[in-house]
Amino acid sequence: MILITGAQGQIGIDLADALVAKYGDGKVVVTDLRIPEVLRKGRIYDVLDVTYMESVKKLLNAHDIDTIFHLAGILSATGERHPELAWNVNVNGVRNILEAAQLSGCRVFWPSSIAVFGPTTPRHNTPQETVTEPGTMYGATKVTGELLCKFHATHHNLDVRSVRFPGIISHAAPPGGGTTDWAVDMFLQAVRTGHYNCFVREDTRMPMMYMPDAVKSVIDLMAADNEGISVRTSYNLTAFSFSAGELAASIKKRMPDFTCSYKPDFRQDIADSWPESINDSRARRDWNWEPQFDLEMMVDDMLENVAKKPFPSEL
Repeated sequence: MILITGAQGQIGIDLADALVAKYGDGKVVVTDLRIPEVLRKGRIYDVLDVTYMESVKKLLNAHDIDTIFHLAGILSATGERHPELAWNVNVNGVRNILEAAQLSGCRVFWPSSIAVFGPTTPRHNTPQETVTEPGTMYGATKVTGELLCKFHATHHNLDVRSVRFPGIISHAAPPGGGTTDWAVDMFLQAVRTGHYNCFVREDTRMPMMYMPDAVKSVIDLMAADNEGISVRTSYNLTAFSFSAGELAASIKKRMPDFTCSYKPDFRQDIADSWPESINDSRARRDWNWEPQFDLEMMVDDMLENVAKKPFPSEL
């Protein structure tokens, strides 16, 4: 059986769809702090707070879990406002999952982030092995998580795998408190109002990825031969980089009346400390990582899907 923690978050919804399609109904247990009002078919729902070790152990045993996709976490912008919560969920949560997985013999996937990098990291073509001195609590929790993963892999032979996700763009879930949320929110506001007031500068360039490629990367990595996995902290991963202005221009080509203004807030400093482009050659070598979407393909697909399925009006 497969467990997804934080299953109502940005990645969890799409990943659950893909895993149910791959393995069939009744094979995927999706958990979060509460059960959603609308239940999707093929899943088994349960409640889990990953900060409580006994709850994690009990759930793994109850459902006979052998593979964990640990997605529960506090995102970057939210983490800066609530650092104690970010540490508790992002560090204690992953520690509980790793220790429980070791006891139960589970395999684990856990997402890290480009937030592990900081002002001292090379910002262009950032290499796999480089300085990780983040300037945010979120980044600190991700660096700690990477080291915990490596420790359990090295000292306890736990099969744990991870990627450093760039910004992820999705139409399935609303923005969730991340520094790269401007890319998602721009599509939402373009369709709903025709205007977006962006919280980063026009020239802010960041590595990004479309959600179908993010899901593909997780499934591909977990399907790879264990002997080929050479990184036990977290693999660099990317698909493309673009600036806020470039995304606005791409949307405007398809929606000529769309306008975008720029009013940077506290998230600008976070964005400025992260890379503009990523070198993910190790992932391409070790497990044949290859994104399928480029910028223009992503913009077409996002606009089509957001128009068909707009986010709730209160968000």
